Amino acid sequence: MRLVTLTLASLMIAGTASAQRAETISIVGSSTVFPFATKVAETFGETSDFNTPVIESTGSGGGMKLFCAGVGIDHPDITNASRAMKSSEAETCVANNVEFTEFVVGFDGIVVANSREAGVLELSRETLVKALVAEVPNADCSALTPNTASTWADVDSSLPATAIEVLGPPTSSGTRDAFEELVIHGAMKAMGCDKATYKAASIREDGAYIEAGENDSLIVDQLASNPAAVGIFGYSFLANNADRMQGAIIEGVEPTFSNIAAGDYKVSRSLFFYVKNNHVGVIPGIAEYVQEFTSEEAFGAGGYLESIGLIPLPEADRGANADKAYAL
Repeated sequence: MRLVTLTLASLMIAGTASAQRAETISIVGSSTVFPFATKVAETFGETSDFNTPVIESTGSGGGMKLFCAGVGIDHPDITNASRAMKSSEAETCVANNVEFTEFVVGFDGIVVANSREAGVLELSRETLVKALVAEVPNADCSALTPNTASTWADVDSSLPATAIEVLGPPTSSGTRDAFEELVIHGAMKAMGCDKATYKAASIREDGAYIEAGENDSLIVDQLASNPAAVGIFGYSFLANNADRMQGAIIEGVEPTFSNIAAGDYKVSRSLFFYVKNNHVGVIPGIAEYVQEFTSEEAFGAGGYLESIGLIPLPEADRGANADKAYAL
């Protein structure tokens, strides 16, 4: 009898959870987009008759995998991403009958930052390559040699002789993808490496680079307690921790709001989210949530997302995204 009672109770709980899920938007994906999506979700829950969406920070890659896996309440409605969807991910969506709409919500810079208790670093993308890749190219990229640099001074004599200890995102992160593309691939291409060589470049696994998980806030906390370490994360986390953190100057340009918005800071990228069209009109509030996110009050110039570090798109691009939101 006890086993039967437990089974019935489990079914009742499962039924309640399913009903709650069917009334609540499920969002997964990028840790960089997470604080912006959370702010929109909280505002949406407070100002509408819909439930506050549930958001999970899984990383861009993890979010895409969950999003494209299928249709139905066992699969999320929206995935956030700090990079565009890859063609392989789009193919998975198509194979699983997932129809989607892409939205671009703003810009973000990828910063290399450290504690304010340490000195400000002045770096180039080539310096970061020589500090972080497993095999270092020579001046004209005619040969690669194993990376033996243990301190920043080993890479550039003008830098401090402190150990290279970089806390950064894992391979499932869109920030990691963008960092590799904008910094590693970009610098190696400028050094004369062909596409096959820079695409094959990998980050060191000897302790110089430490995968610190998807939560950028944890990287900030670790840097605050370890002034010798350096971290890689989105600009918004630097902006919201400016009392503790400082961004490295990359090729003479500081990672500031105005420099990223103007395109002067080269290590910057667009931020995205993807909506599962199959779920619009089935899960209540999806279209309305997207309209809130793409409203001028949210992602516009002077909007509430700008106050927490989002760099707005140009007006015409914002209008195009808002039009897509209403077309849902």
